[in-house]
Amino acid sequence: MKTESKLEKILESGQLAVTSEAGPPRGAEPEVIRKKGEMLKKFVDCCNVTDNQTAMVRVCSLASCIILKELGISPILQMTARDRNRLAIQADILGAYAFGINTMLCLTGDHQSFGDHPTAANVFDLDSIQMIQGVHKIREEGTFMGGAKMTVAPKMYIGAAANPFADPFELRVMRLAKKVAAGVDFIQTQCIFNLDKFAKWMQMVCDEGLDQKVHILAGITPMKGLGMARYMKNKVPGMDVPDEVINRLKGVPKEKQADEGITMAVEQIQQLKEMKGVHGFHIMAIEWEEKVPEIVERAGLLPRPQVD
Repeated sequence: MKTESKLEKILESGQLAVTSEAGPPRGAEPEVIRKKGEMLKKFVDCCNVTDNQTAMVRVCSLASCIILKELGISPILQMTARDRNRLAIQADILGAYAFGINTMLCLTGDHQSFGDHPTAANVFDLDSIQMIQGVHKIREEGTFMGGAKMTVAPKMYIGAAANPFADPFELRVMRLAKKVAAGVDFIQTQCIFNLDKFAKWMQMVCDEGLDQKVHILAGITPMKGLGMARYMKNKVPGMDVPDEVINRLKGVPKEKQADEGITMAVEQIQQLKEMKGVHGFHIMAIEWEEKVPEIVERAGLLPRPQVD
């Protein structure tokens, strides 16, 4: 084992991993994180904490991860390059590891113009691939990114995101290969609604042998209703929502569309279980965390393995 990460232990054991997200609040409310953590605790292996997602200010990922850790949950620290230079990135990693946080997700981050502080200065000292390289160097060589030796090097299990649906499609596997070469251990994908296109991407991943070098967790997001599906199809960049998803939700009464969205998510997991190269699921419920237990249970992913 490279690290003490619970996620690494589950993935290396060959069992399907289940992760989810606990989105931090837009105010100093630790109870919001605790409530989400208690809700998810028995149903997922690890819990991501987003880092100012969509460039909107929230409680920081590190503080939220510490709260989850206190509840006995294995947190995944999300870190964007948008807001930090390499000094701050390394300082935050040292601080996280000092609190027993040993799993992280390296992200470039949405541009600040998408959020509610469009005139904020960005940093982007590193991009996600460079951040992966740096964290891998810290773990494997015990040195800072600048080359100086560390007294105690944090052994982080390193994750990154991948979007199989962004254009140009032909280059998506090449970008994944760059992250693998940089030293990433696991990948959490963009929300999957177009299973046929995802299957093509996974086939290309397997053809390149990347499924043998990195663990891929398929991204699952339940639709709350027709309005959400239309918004994600038309307004969210990099999202691929086929017409059949829209039509299926349109075909049920409005008060039953949320239930239909849950059923669709469960069906997706059942199909993805059979797909070569899929090693687990990352359920992004987007402020609907209370539905994650139902999805996990109905998808036959309980009980979760005990590896600690």
